[in-house]
Amino acid sequence: MKPALLVASTLVLAACDNSPAKDKARAATAEPAAVAAVHDSAAKYTFSNAGSKIEFVGAQVTGKRDGSFQTFTGNVNLVDNNPEKGSVSAEIDVGSLKTDDDDLTAHLKTPELLDVSKYPKATFTSTSIKSGGERGAAYTVTGNLQLHGVTKSVSFPATVKINGVAVDVDAEFAINRKDFGIVYPGMPNDLIKDDVLLKLHVRAGKAG
Repeated sequence: MKPALLVASTLVLAACDNSPAKDKARAATAEPAAVAAVHDSAAKYTFSNAGSKIEFVGAQVTGKRDGSFQTFTGNVNLVDNNPEKGSVSAEIDVGSLKTDDDDLTAHLKTPELLDVSKYPKATFTSTSIKSGGERGAAYTVTGNLQLHGVTKSVSFPATVKINGVAVDVDAEFAINRKDFGIVYPGMPNDLIKDDVLLKLHVRAGKAG
């Protein structure tokens, strides 16, 4: 095999091996849907970065990169303690992102990638929560994700636990960054994977 082809093959294999979405659920993406009003009788729960986590894993040819958002807030609304009658919403300060590499953290905030000066916030508002889901998940959450100035409907598997004074929501799924207009390819010898793994650990306490 010629040296150039050998290098190209090695890069392709490395890119496949370190995909953050390998063996993980992938969010189904569609055009945004209408959001229903919150029912007046809904019990309200709130969460933030104090006690909850929104983490992500990206990858380049040279390896995976872990990160998280340090500042976010959100709400969970429940009717009759039934998640299928409930809703969840969140607002994330994109500029609060932090990774395991300071140079990468700075680069992610530039116009080449998340462009936080132009798009400082990301939001999610659910449009439905249904029982059952991919890989045996208890529920499938669908909602409008606004990121980098683009809004898409995403559906992903999640677990929901209710204990009366708190609601826990956990989910792990991949999105394609290019669906949200984040298309910077990376350096020719260190290409960026399209899939980004999101890991949500929401711990919402009853408001009031």
